Parts: sequence; C-alpha cells; structure tokens
Amino acid sequence: MAKPHSMENPLFFPLALLIIFTIGITTHANPTLTLDYYLSSCPNALDIVRKEMECIVQSEPRMAASVLRLHFHDCFVQGCDASILLDETITLQGEKKAPQSKNSLRGFDVIDRIKNKLESECPGIVSCADLLTIAARDAVILVGGPYWHVPLGRKDSISASYIKAKTNLPTSDQNLVPLMAKFMFHGFSVTDMVALIGAHTIGLARCKNFRERIYGDFEGTIDQSNPISQSYLEKLKSGCSAIPTAIDENHTTAMDYVTPYIFDNSFYQILLRGEGLLNSDQEMYSSLFGIETKKIVRKFAEDGLAFFNQFSDSMVKMGNIINPDTIETGEVRKNCRFVNT
Repeated sequence: MAKPHSMENPLFFPLALLIIFTIGITTHANPTLTLDYYLSSCPNALDIVRKEMECIVQSEPRMAASVLRLHFHDCFVQGCDASILLDETITLQGEKKAPQSKNSLRGFDVIDRIKNKLESECPGIVSCADLLTIAARDAVILVGGPYWHVPLGRKDSISASYIKAKTNLPTSDQNLVPLMAKFMFHGFSVTDMVALIGAHTIGLARCKNFRERIYGDFEGTIDQSNPISQSYLEKLKSGCSAIPTAIDENHTTAMDYVTPYIFDNSFYQILLRGEGLLNSDQEMYSSLFGIETKKIVRKFAEDGLAFFNQFSDSMVKMGNIINPDTIETGEVRKNCRFVNT
C-alpha cells in the first residue's frame, strides 16, 4: 500500500536537502549549445523534425506524450545524450530495460523515422540527442502546449547506464522528499520540479504504477463527500485490480482524465481535488512537507500561462543537462539505436 504522508521522517528532510545541494554535480551552463547550430550545415533540420512530428501526432495523438517521456528519460540518466535510444548489444547494456523504462517507453520507431529523413537531407550532421530534444518541443506544441527555443549542438553518447537509469529516474510511488532529491541533484529548483511534472497533463500510466495509490491513500486525499471523485476512484479500480492479474498488466489510464491529449493546466486542478493518479504527483500537493510545492501547484492550477512560461524555461534547463563524456568522445550516430562502427 502507498505510504501515508505522515510517515515521512521530518529529521530526514533538512538533512537530505543539505546533502543534495552539496553533491549535486550537474551544471546547466553549456556554452557549446547555440540556437543556430545547424544554420549552415543542415538549414532544414528543424523543419524536417516538425513536419514529421505533425504527421505522427496527427495519426496518433498519444505519441506526443511518448516522445516527451523519451526526452525526460534520456536527460535524467547521464544527460541529454540519446543514451536512452541505444539498443542492448553483447558489449553494451542499454537503459530500455531499467525498471522505470521497461514496458513504459515507446516512440523509438518515431525517432528512427525522423532520423532517416535527416540522414537523407544532411548525412552525419544532426545528432540523435538534438533530434529528440527538438521532437519533444514540437510534440508539446502539437497538443496545445507552449513553444520554446531549443539550443542545439549536443553529441550522442557512445555508452549507456542501466544503473543510473535505475537510480536517477523518479518513480511513481515516491514521496516528496526523495522526489525532490532526484530533481535537485540535477540543479532544478522546486518550481522547476512542479512545472516539469506537469508534463503528466498528457500521457498514460500503467496499472502497476498506480495500484498502490488507488488501493492506498487515494481516499485520504480526495473529498469523500464528492460523488465525482468517488466515481472516478471506482472506475480506476474496475480496470486495475488490487492483486495483479494478466488482464490488467497492460491496462493504462490517463494521468489527466479531464483533457488527456491536450497540454494544459488541468493536471494541477486534479491535484487540488486530491485525485492525482500517481503517488509522486499527489505528494506535491498533499505531503506534509509540501508547503512550497502546494503553493506552486495552486498557482499553476489557477494560471495556465504561468505554467506554460515556467514549463518552457524548465525544459530548456533540462535540455542543457550535459554528459561531459560526450565533449571528448561524443559522436553523431548514423542510426540512433547503435553506436557508429
């Protein structure tokens, strides 16, 4: 069952934040990235990505969330270096089978499709890391979200890290303190964290990621006198049994049941009602330690423009997380799934 919010150790909270600020090693200053990086070498690069994403999202709106999630999972492991795209080989253990990624990531074929177009236009020029970063921005725009400028010039990693994928990525069942730790390690502020998690306004979650929540403290965060909230909970339980079965193993539910395929601020309004699907989401509003996050959730719930502006800024910040190894050994992969030979 999901842990009650009151069970968090208050002595751990200030100590954890002190450690986080001390050991956080990632910097967002990346002077190698520029807005006009492909201006001369591949001037049509951004247009190619945009046109492909338009066709892809039009045919399958859910793919917008899938591409955005790929970008998150890439940047949070060892920087925005396209390591998440690498297939496992005899000599390389990939990140795709890490617990937080296995059976939850999709869209790899979409990246392949766009990469093939770019290689036809400008062979060996546009990195997979840049491709994924641009595609994530365009995915958000195509479902009603904000625009932001994408600094470019990333190189692709020749390695991946299964271990970091297991430890660096947030999990759906986390309480607020460890959730904050994973964001602050990368240099994000609390405001950045609340804004970036707002990406859950689109996309689906699998039953196994919210089972403990709906059979745990869901009733403790909603207004139990509200028949709509009660009806929503019953609907969730009808598709996700308390004991795992083969039937509900792949059952998915929208994290924003109001506007599941529109990028807006209704996700935060759901949190105000205590109806957050994932424990890690609802913690931002319901945790005893959520004094600051609660204020930010309320602000974004009331002001969609404030959410859009902050999300744009925070996405640029995330896109600037570098893998320092790529400065020396990075490459532009011909195929995003494999290191060049």
